Amino acid sequence: MNNQPFLSLWYVQALIVLILVAALTSLFAYTKLTLREAKYGQYGMTSISVRGEGEVMAKPDIGTFSFSVTSEADDAATAQSDSAEKTNAILAYLKEAGVDDKDVKTSGYSLNPKYRYETTVCAANMYCPPGNPVIDGYTVTQTVEIKVRDLDKAGDLISGAGERGATNISGLSFTIDDESNLKAEAREAAIADAKEKAKVLADQLGVRLVRIMGYYEDEGVMPYYGYGGDAMMSVKSETAMMAPSLPVGESATKSTVNITFEVQ
Repeated sequence: MNNQPFLSLWYVQALIVLILVAALTSLFAYTKLTLREAKYGQYGMTSISVRGEGEVMAKPDIGTFSFSVTSEADDAATAQSDSAEKTNAILAYLKEAGVDDKDVKTSGYSLNPKYRYETTVCAANMYCPPGNPVIDGYTVTQTVEIKVRDLDKAGDLISGAGERGATNISGLSFTIDDESNLKAEAREAAIADAKEKAKVLADQLGVRLVRIMGYYEDEGVMPYYGYGGDAMMSVKSETAMMAPSLPVGESATKSTVNITFEVQ
């Protein structure tokens, strides 16, 4: 008896079954993918967004202030010489007090003429035009910015500058010289805060966090400094000054992040 036709028929039937199974499997996968894409196409990928905040407190380690020296004289050379003498005396005092040359910077220098107007003789009840401007001396103003690293000396330095001819002392503020490490710590705390908020929200919604889809850091928050702040004083060089008390407080370096998570 010849079994060849029977075997051939069996192979054909088995092949047809395999083809049908493969087709059904492919159709099932395609349908699942299509439904998934249709779902996201209609509603978008499901996600939640949270805002995290972090804050690190630290004591300021530098203070900055500026002073100006103004001199007036009949001629420009004398005004400049007088200004230079007063300014150099202040800078020499600051250097002796421990202020480094790299922490001293001239931020402004001006030489301007002063004017007076000649009196014009006019007839009674007649219009009298203004007199012609005439140079009546010169004014020199030099402004210097100082960075103070020993905050305990800040009050004495301000007082000493005023006693040696500074006409204006302003812009006193306390800051942190290098905030990069503090910013990194605040950012780390903000990210941890965002993740914790996301976990709580996901549990409340009955969903599961899958992955981070987006991250944004708000860099617009400026450090807040405690006591001290800005100050402006007008002083007279011939008047002895009492060194002011300048508490520096603490600064808050803040970070705010916004993180978007995909959820299922």
